[in-house]
Amino acid sequence: MNANLSCLSVLIVDDDNYQRGLLEKMMSMIGVGEIHQSESALHALQFISTAKKQPDIIITDLDMPDIDGMDFLHQLGDKNIDSAVLIVSGKERSILRSVELMAEEYGLTVLGALSKPAMIPELRHKITASLQLAKPKILRAVESFSRAEIQHGIEQGQFEPFFQPQVELQSRQVIGVEALARWHHPERGIIPPGLFIGVAEQNGLIDQLTWVILEKAIAQLAYWNSVGLHLTVSINFSQVTLSDTRLSNRIMDLLSDQGVAPEQLIVEITETVAMTDVARCLETLARLRIKGFGLSIDDYGTGFSSLQQLSRVPYTELKIDQAFVTGASSQPHLLAAVESSADVAGKLGLRCVGEGIETLDDWNCLLQLGCDIGQGYYIAKPMAGEELIQWVQAWYYESRAVSK
Repeated sequence: MNANLSCLSVLIVDDDNYQRGLLEKMMSMIGVGEIHQSESALHALQFISTAKKQPDIIITDLDMPDIDGMDFLHQLGDKNIDSAVLIVSGKERSILRSVELMAEEYGLTVLGALSKPAMIPELRHKITASLQLAKPKILRAVESFSRAEIQHGIEQGQFEPFFQPQVELQSRQVIGVEALARWHHPERGIIPPGLFIGVAEQNGLIDQLTWVILEKAIAQLAYWNSVGLHLTVSINFSQVTLSDTRLSNRIMDLLSDQGVAPEQLIVEITETVAMTDVARCLETLARLRIKGFGLSIDDYGTGFSSLQQLSRVPYTELKIDQAFVTGASSQPHLLAAVESSADVAGKLGLRCVGEGIETLDDWNCLLQLGCDIGQGYYIAKPMAGEELIQWVQAWYYESRAVSK
């Protein structure tokens, strides 16, 4: 673990000498290689502006003189600083959560918020998570992919689905996966969707990209069926794709060619998408449901009319957004959101999926609240299709050990 963290540089911003020193000591104990301190946000901004290299992570308090933590985060966003941010403060959890969301809206990469005094295990967990963000962060700073590059990547077959497992919480059985787009760039390696989906949407390529991922996911599903691994695959569809009322027939042709049943495919729709071009989307969704496809309302709770969506679309599944799931066991406002969502799903007869499970506490919290399915890094990260069978075997072996 320490060998990995030794490549990171961290800037600690806190006006309290003792707190700064304590955080520096803990950073050193978990193996962070380069540690800097600033006694104020103003000093930190000066340091960042003159440093040869921006810190990988900025750990900041909120209560500081001159420029407080919120103004500091605001300025980091305005300056397009690519450092990941970790908030460590004595403020109440509801305030910390609001500041997290604020920082994300300003375009910052937020690792989370910890209450003072921070403990080494939780710091290690948050800092280690930054390693997963390092490559995307660097790419954001130096690369802006053009329409032509994405089009070329599609034509060259460089886009592939990665699959994140979904597990039944009560039985620990693997019941499905979500297909997530990845770009196997010949020069820059695996590029996450956050760096190309927006460009694809803005330049009329999202439908083409969706079909590439869908075709490859169905082919992978057919292979899993052939070796006795029967799963569902969930795929997110854009408004552009859903506005095609021939969609259900086109997908049925793909499934028929591969010998896959429509019940194995779950179409995920965000609340925003379902509110756009309503007539066509409702027709498409009804046709999909009639043919046996599952319909999932994705990122439930983040839109403005969730209950209205549930009343007019024939959903089979409700997916609680990770913004509510991660850390719900220790944050009452998140717990209330998850509990009410699971209650709505139960009363409507929908399968309830919680995404964003990062800890055992998250898992147990969802299980106790009656959520059916879990998904998140605590279970597994997204992986290539050829890796899934081996992972499932290892998961079942581990699950048997847990149940004994």
